[in-house]
Formats: sequence, C-alpha cells, structure tokens
Amino acid sequence: MLACRYSKHQPWRAGHPDMATPRPGNPVRGSTTGRPLMAALDLFGRRWSLRILWELREGPLGFRPLQKRCDDMSSSVMRQRLTELLDAQVIHQLPDSRYELTPLGQEARNALNPLARWAQHWAATIDPQGADHTDDQSADRVSHPDTEGDGTTERDSAD
Repeated sequence: MLACRYSKHQPWRAGHPDMATPRPGNPVRGSTTGRPLMAALDLFGRRWSLRILWELREGPLGFRPLQKRCDDMSSSVMRQRLTELLDAQVIHQLPDSRYELTPLGQEARNALNPLARWAQHWAATIDPQGADHTDDQSADRVSHPDTEGDGTTERDSAD
C-alpha cells in the first residue's frame, strides 16, 4: 500500500520527486480532473503557502526578511513554496530580488477576507468567553495570521 502512495499516477503527492505546482486542469490532491477550486486548495493548502501570501500583503520582501516573518521556516521549504507561488503566478520577483503579490495574488488575499470573518464568528460561537482573539485589527499591528483578524483595516472591513 505504501508503494502506491508515491506512484507515478499521483505526482501531486507531497514528497514525490515530481510534485508539480497545482494547475487547473491537471490532477491535484483531491481531484483527478483538476477543477480550479481543487487546484487552488492544493496550492494554498501546502504548508507555509498562505503564510507567505499573508506576509507579502503589505508589500515586497526579500528572501531573508520574508523567512524571518515566517518564523524562520527552513530555506529549502521557503524556496520550494516561492517557486510554486511564482509558477502559479501568485507572486513575482522584482529585479532587486524581492518578492511581491501579483494582481492574482492580491485577489487571492482579498478572497480570504470573508473566510477570516467567518473564522472570527466561528470562534465567538464555540468559545464566547475567549471570542475576542482580535482585539486590534489596526494596520499598525502586524502579527501572526492565525491571531490577526482578516488583515483589513477598519475602513476596509465589512463588519
């Protein structure tokens, strides 16, 4: 059973040497047809991908500053994720070697805002006593995406 886990028939499996960047129309984790939503979920479901997207929300960052903001993730994983996000055209590299969100990346970031608001509602529903996990959503405060609201300022929020 373990032998088929990394077979040529499943190149999208984590750890497979031919693990390709998920693309709509190609088989991805959870979909042999590569439906666009499934390809996006595969791309953003990879460890650190959303964190990189989050950390680039305020503008371009070089490799080392981005790595620092991502809790000093390993260089090899960082390079792999950056390569995948570049290939997916979610980020691009500037001539000075910094990385920034493309318009598609910005759209993806904005598309996550409703999910972040839902997560806050969910937290308040299941834990009313500890519901205020985001006491400050100001643009001045930059924290871990798991502890921050949806990343919008008060004027951008739909609440």
